[in-house]
Amino acid sequence: MPDNVSVPYAGEEDGPAAGADSEGHQPGPPISSLLALAVGSIGVVFGDIGTSPLYSFHEAIKTAVAGGVAIPEAVYGIVSLILWALIVIVTCKYVLLLLRADNHGEGGMLTLMALARNATGHHLPILTTLGMLGAALFFGDALITPAVSVLSAVEGLDVVAPALHDWVVPGTMAILLGLFALQSRGTAGMARLFGPVMVAWFFAIAVPGLVALAGRPEIILALNPASGISFLFHHGLVGAMALGAVFLALTGAEALYADLGHFGRTPIQSAWLGYVFPALFLNYLAQGAAVLDNPAAVENPFFLVYPQWLQVPMVILATVATVIASQSVITGAYSLTRQAIALGLLPRLDIWHTSEEREGQIYIPRINMFLLVGVLCLVGLFRTSSALASAYGIAVTGTMVLTAVMAYIVVHRVWRWSLPATIALITPFLIVESTFLAANLLKVVEGGWVPLAIAAALMVIMYTWQSGTRILAAKIRREIPLASLIPKLEAKLDSAPATAAAAPGEGPASGKDELKCVSGTAVFLTSDPKHAPVSLLHSIKHYKVLHERNVILSIEIEHRPRVPTRHRVRIEQLGRTFSRVTLRFGYMEEPNVPRALRLAGRQGFAFDLMKTSFFVSRRKLKPSPRVRMPQWMDRLFIALARSANDATDYFHIPSGRVIEIGTQVTI
Repeated sequence: MPDNVSVPYAGEEDGPAAGADSEGHQPGPPISSLLALAVGSIGVVFGDIGTSPLYSFHEAIKTAVAGGVAIPEAVYGIVSLILWALIVIVTCKYVLLLLRADNHGEGGMLTLMALARNATGHHLPILTTLGMLGAALFFGDALITPAVSVLSAVEGLDVVAPALHDWVVPGTMAILLGLFALQSRGTAGMARLFGPVMVAWFFAIAVPGLVALAGRPEIILALNPASGISFLFHHGLVGAMALGAVFLALTGAEALYADLGHFGRTPIQSAWLGYVFPALFLNYLAQGAAVLDNPAAVENPFFLVYPQWLQVPMVILATVATVIASQSVITGAYSLTRQAIALGLLPRLDIWHTSEEREGQIYIPRINMFLLVGVLCLVGLFRTSSALASAYGIAVTGTMVLTAVMAYIVVHRVWRWSLPATIALITPFLIVESTFLAANLLKVVEGGWVPLAIAAALMVIMYTWQSGTRILAAKIRREIPLASLIPKLEAKLDSAPATAAAAPGEGPASGKDELKCVSGTAVFLTSDPKHAPVSLLHSIKHYKVLHERNVILSIEIEHRPRVPTRHRVRIEQLGRTFSRVTLRFGYMEEPNVPRALRLAGRQGFAFDLMKTSFFVSRRKLKPSPRVRMPQWMDRLFIALARSANDATDYFHIPSGRVIEIGTQVTI
């Protein structure tokens, strides 16, 4: 968003959004739309975790068998670990607990960070660092998920047509190009397209489980947690390595929370508990039963649970499902980016709102391109899903551990749980997730370095932007209240010519230059309507003039899709020649400033575009050897600042009516 627009972000200093309760939670959807949102969430939110049966059990059982573990013991142990991980981490932590920790309907790591910072009453550096690290790891997940998901499905060609092996990587890249090309349709459009397909997918993976229970009912004994604990206890390093693969069954759990703003809590909870989890539960039982019946099924247990005549249709359905699976982390990355911009961790980017029903459904073109390029590079580098699987777990486990730490602060400080109750609730999650993280750290050399490198690069970008904007703000701060400045300026117009205009930051002072009044209207854009805009101060300093009408203009983006015309404009008279105008737009509307100012005529504000000049502040940044950041960080910050969106284009102000007041700042 441009500097001149004010977008309140929940969890900081703003109150609850319109329609939210006193804690900032969004109300649930009407009953009539609950089913549609639940089906849509199946198509978008659960794609990643819903396709994890393609590779998670395969990777875990292969690791265990290669380590010398007997087939029956490995099957019961691994299936038990997967099922209980889904129950404890996904169902209890994310679906039942974290989905309640929303801010204006938004979820994700940065939402937890904002809630925690607000609850502590001050911005602790450690909270910001943890939030940035969690967000950076999630972006690593968002890059790896599409690559590993689509690769694992297209590799099904090796089962039905080994001669097509050389087409796996090119086919994967072509599919990914198509997926990212569809993103501009918006989450609602993708949900309508993907929802029915994923409903069919979960039905298809559940049926083999029902067949397995009928043919080998003893597989249900894998639900006994003792089987998983015994497997880990008796197999040391092999058990730890298999545990790292077991965690692949949880990939996509963080996306459930990050995608909260796209569908809402109730639809996501209903879809998981009523349909998605039962289907996953049955499929993992089916794969375990298939390996017990035929040890050779270890090579690809997912596809071999189906009869041969169904394998080709399942490869096709799996390929479509894994394309859809990538959607959960892609949309989660959009939401996380918008939160990072609002929190001052990233420069403003062009954000498209794609739904009038839900504000959280957005599309960010630059993030879409960043993800596409990164995903294609990963596919070309690793070339197989097994190789990428080694890189996968660290990003997800790291994010989960950090969300548990942040959740501790939110539960204790925001929800007001007692300290013993909070410890009792969060500690089991931390123990389980830390165990998974330790197991995945064994794979750093094999590929786990990838998400760590991605996270490190993004951390540097976010830290540089946050530090640079803080230093820049300190250098250019000129907080002169309009209430005290305007009377002095207007008095200056009536005073003797010997009195000069003020230099910025000093207020009007005596001198030899006079302050003259010129015809026309001057509009000064600002995001802080209570203090003098920098463009106003520099205009007075350099031009020594005031227009006959001066407007302090600020723009607010509200938490509703459209603002009624009668509420669009608010005008306050600040003095004889000064007024303050606030324009309100909904998140689905284009903030067309000239068009909105014409509406102000109904309130007595005569607006003539050809007699109006819009003053906008523009800063030219230069690196300085005497600053608190290294030179390379200076240059990175300047590059990021130059990449930010232009305010005049965003507000549809004709370039011929814009006067940019530039200042050169060394940073």
